[in-house]
Amino acid sequence: MVVRRWTRHPRCVALARADLRKALAGWGLIAVEEAALLVLSELITNAVRHARVPGRQIETRYLHQGDKVRIEVHDAADQLPKLRTPTPESVRGRGLVLVETLADQWGVTPRPAVGKAVWAVLALPADERASLASGERREGQS
Repeated sequence: MVVRRWTRHPRCVALARADLRKALAGWGLIAVEEAALLVLSELITNAVRHARVPGRQIETRYLHQGDKVRIEVHDAADQLPKLRTPTPESVRGRGLVLVETLADQWGVTPRPAVGKAVWAVLALPADERASLASGERREGQS
């Protein structure tokens, strides 16, 4: 598991993406990189924009679960994100639609003291899982 804390600032999005990219390469999960980075971008951007709790940081957690990666973004705000159906003219409100489309699962879990964790799970495509199950050595794995 990779755990990092970030100041609630837009520049943390790129830093968190670089961190996730490195973790995925180390775990041999390159096949989900593009979708995982986009999902992370949406989740952490939501936390930067909406979790306005003074003095609190955003935490990311990346968990390797065999042929899957679980991406979590923790913040101190109690307001839960809502999946919306944006109109074609809408400038905002598409982030969770992308997460819903790209992730195999996603959700929100309240934190024990304060805030929430918004999470998404992305699995390798079926052909990649078959290769992994058959024992083929994947790039980035030792």
